[in-house]
Amino acid sequence: MNLEEKYENLKKYIADLESLAIAFSGGVDSTFLLKVAHDVLGDKVIAVTARSCSFPQRELNEAAAFCKKENIRHIICDSEELNIEGFSHNPVNRCYLCKSELFSKIRAVADENGIKHIAEGSNIDDNGDFRPGLKAVDEWKIKSPLRHSKLTKSEIRILSKNFGLPTWDKQSFACLASRFPYGQEITREKLAMIDKAEQFLLDMGLKQVRVRHHGNLARIETDEKGFNIFMDKNKREQTYKKFNEIGFIYISLDILGYRTGSMNETLT
Repeated sequence: MNLEEKYENLKKYIADLESLAIAFSGGVDSTFLLKVAHDVLGDKVIAVTARSCSFPQRELNEAAAFCKKENIRHIICDSEELNIEGFSHNPVNRCYLCKSELFSKIRAVADENGIKHIAEGSNIDDNGDFRPGLKAVDEWKIKSPLRHSKLTKSEIRILSKNFGLPTWDKQSFACLASRFPYGQEITREKLAMIDKAEQFLLDMGLKQVRVRHHGNLARIETDEKGFNIFMDKNKREQTYKKFNEIGFIYISLDILGYRTGSMNETLT
């Protein structure tokens, strides 16, 4: 099936849903899904974004700005993961706990607004990694139009570029809770450390970056552009100084670079 056929199948699938509340993070996938859904269903689509301490303010601002520009109704609800029993202990099923809570909140919003279905933005590539959140997708009967249409991340970027979406080349993002090894306690203070550290690196010019929290050690994952930036001694010294101020004692650069799900490498 070629890309045009996948896109046409996506539009037909969405049209059959009649009305839709989309879990909208402002990332590459959910932005593309929201755009297509709004084009197909118009005001029968709403975007719902969860506000929490694991979701940076910059991401929330970008999500709100996109909806305002596209004239899409945007509802922001509070879904604080740290209030979920067991979440702060960072168990292996952490993402399941989070998604289940999130979908319960979105379901309530959808019901209040007379919306029949909820959709999320996972793509077909997500089937290849450890994704406990997909269990919650099944349990809450959440629609996954991009997976259903077998669209890959790279194809979504191509279509997004064709549509002129600002997210077509946006870096991949996952909630800040994914920066911790399983079993390490997650706190507001640690999440704030990660947020400040990653924002500093983004402001310094890095694009694709993760700061993994290993106690008093910060492990930076980045792409080739990021590696080149760190070849500058002044940049390394600035990073060391800033990270020390944030609360890290040791700062390392992962030689394998950025990769999705690196914290899953400890799982068998």
